Amino acid sequence: MFNILTLNKIAKCGLDQLNDNYKITDDANVDADGIILRSFKMHDMELPESLKAVARAGAGTNNIPIDKCSEKGIVVFNTPGANANAVKELVIAGMLLASRDVIGGVAWANTLTGDDVDKQVEKGKSNFAGCEIKGKTLGIIGLGAIGILVANAAYALGMEVIGYDPYLSVDSALKLSRHVKKANSPEEVYAAADYITIHVPLMDSTRNTINAETIAQMKDGVIILNFARGGLVNNADIKKALADGKVAKYVVDFADSETVNQPGIINIPHLGASTAESEDNCAVMAAQELADYLENGNILNSVNFPNCSLPEDNIGRIAIAHKNIPNVIAKFTEALSSVNISDMINKSKGELAYTIINTDHAIPAEAIEKLNQIDAVIRVRVIK
Repeated sequence: MFNILTLNKIAKCGLDQLNDNYKITDDANVDADGIILRSFKMHDMELPESLKAVARAGAGTNNIPIDKCSEKGIVVFNTPGANANAVKELVIAGMLLASRDVIGGVAWANTLTGDDVDKQVEKGKSNFAGCEIKGKTLGIIGLGAIGILVANAAYALGMEVIGYDPYLSVDSALKLSRHVKKANSPEEVYAAADYITIHVPLMDSTRNTINAETIAQMKDGVIILNFARGGLVNNADIKKALADGKVAKYVVDFADSETVNQPGIINIPHLGASTAESEDNCAVMAAQELADYLENGNILNSVNFPNCSLPEDNIGRIAIAHKNIPNVIAKFTEALSSVNISDMINKSKGELAYTIINTDHAIPAEAIEKLNQIDAVIRVRVIK
């Protein structure tokens, strides 16, 4: 029986993926084997020794203490692509809102009174005139699951599209419209685009990607959209650029005390993934990832450990989270010398690695103890 702690409300269709081998609870005092969450901030949370995996029903994981989890051999999952369509639609909406001042026009129309509202509308509507997005150039920083959908949708709407992603995968490239120009640098995107949207994870290396220096490389009157993470854009620099007229509008899905009630900023209250379909997709994907890891030791879509899976068709099976250092596999096979290894897979991701081993015999406790004594080993799990 696996105890699963939910730290946010998780869609029922997701929790239904977990069978009778799981006990689902929101009691934080339970010795949880797994956690499913959305936006709950875990950084101040004491992680139970029983915890084996955390599944984020969404793409961003900056609310999870990744380093602390890695040190304990806790695998952290996210659900890339599950909410991509919802975010894509809101990015397109953000471009339209920034181009046409729909929000200002609606607010003004609702102030009108009297029997001649129609005449007042005709007289005042020119104050809210805007421009069309067709024929304009959209620049995209980050061509992952969301960036690709935005690029393809923008092209379908008649826009020119240029994107930059130094880590563009083969799978992603195949999904990207051939009409999207691939830039060799972010500077190329900044110089060409009338609209710029950013779709990268928030890390130390990406924080304040949009700042005074990068804004200076953009066209005058550029519109900037941020539906990824608030920290990717420097608030002080964007407000100065708006005041100077360098930036025409800033659309952000992460309203905070520095952006609300500021001229030129359209604040959206983190609605990117707030659709029924997106929440269902994320919940289902997170639960399936968690179950496959807890039951079989397989890893798919982890942010701290490598993807790693192996068919389970033998008597014994163990999974080892460990440091990525030379000669460690030889030490594993030596520790397991009393059993026959029928299959094995090892994958690495930066300083961490993960190994799954199938054996033709039940693995004795002495062998497990030898594995745990290896310096590079972080965690050993006996799957069966």
